Amino acid sequence: MTRLQTAFDAIDKANSADPTLTTDGQPEALLYGRRMSAEQEALYPAASEPLRIACRGQHIERWSLPRSDYPMDRPGYLAWRTEQGRRHAARVAGIMGDAGYGADDIAHVERMLTKQGIKRDDEVQAMEDVACFTFIRWYLGPFAEGRDPAELQRIVEKTARKMSATARALALTAFAIPEPFAAAFRA
Repeated sequence: MTRLQTAFDAIDKANSADPTLTTDGQPEALLYGRRMSAEQEALYPAASEPLRIACRGQHIERWSLPRSDYPMDRPGYLAWRTEQGRRHAARVAGIMGDAGYGADDIAHVERMLTKQGIKRDDEVQAMEDVACFTFIRWYLGPFAEGRDPAELQRIVEKTARKMSATARALALTAFAIPEPFAAAFRA
């Protein structure tokens, strides 16, 4: 077994413990990680092993730090998200070490998972593009249900701003994005 498969198996095993199940009985975190890997394969088929691992492990054991543990305002959300990134990076770093990866690869994955270098580091940006595609393909529809249209427009605009120009252009061809949302991807 390769060290990449060893890392994937360990991430999947950790995410299999998610108590939140999808409608077909799969652990939500396990499904999310696999969806991230599928989007990464489609967008960046020649990705490095660190990028592949970062995509698979982005939300590892996310349920173990509930959003409700933080104030339900914007500063609380940002603090929760920052701590989640730190925890994900530390957990995946341990898995990578156990799988035989060296310090440089581990540090690079930690930077990706803590989003250090978006718009400056190609692989950090690639992971963000994968996360945005995963959100748009699998989670935007259910997320949009019952939302105020102005709030939804802001969320779509924020998502588009996180993406590279190449990923925004691909999103316009990969998804049926209605106006006025599509305008955010052309900006």
